[in-house]
Amino acid sequence: MLPPLFSTLSKPFAERYDPESPWSLLGDPLDEILGALPSSEIESGLLPEVHLAGDRIAIGRGTRIAPGVVIEGPAWIGEEVEIRPGAYLRGGVWIGDGAVIGANTEVKRAIFLPGAKAPHLNYVGDSILGAGVNLGAGTILSNFRHDGAEIRIGREIASGRRKLGAVLGDGVQTGCNCVLHPGVVVGQGTQIYPGVQLRSGVYAARLLIKLVQQLELVPLGS
Repeated sequence: MLPPLFSTLSKPFAERYDPESPWSLLGDPLDEILGALPSSEIESGLLPEVHLAGDRIAIGRGTRIAPGVVIEGPAWIGEEVEIRPGAYLRGGVWIGDGAVIGANTEVKRAIFLPGAKAPHLNYVGDSILGAGVNLGAGTILSNFRHDGAEIRIGREIASGRRKLGAVLGDGVQTGCNCVLHPGVVVGQGTQIYPGVQLRSGVYAARLLIKLVQQLELVPLGS
């Protein structure tokens, strides 16, 4: 049984959500939601240095998009979102109100619930970030096995997907330079130390996941 993940889900996803298979939102539900977008619905002013490619791009009021950002459709971007210089949204993304996409961050086929943040040099592939999630600088949500096999959640749960990153519950925080391997599910409020490599599996809510390392201090020769 999976731990609690989301206190509330944004309206497009609530009726399609399966608590025993949350990653299924990244399949047909996301395709249907994005497929219903108008060809173009831009409610915020864009600088000429912002590059839009493809069809079905919606951007809400008050969203701030810096120069050098590339957005490929389909993409739904809510209100009061901040997208910083050099970010790359590769299509198939749903970015909730108040989210932050940081400088040189890449996002591919992902759902950001309101207030989720990937603010510094992150990769977010085929993943769901709950409300208020914060990824530390350099955190990577890896989404593909080298052998191309189906992603499993630990050994027990088959996802039915060849590409799947992480599903992070509301308020999850990662430290700098974490790597979450394909098929990680983390319950609400859990905090992950810097530098942790988290293997596929289910991690409970409200944990502190520590990296324990041993340092050896060797005097330099004179």
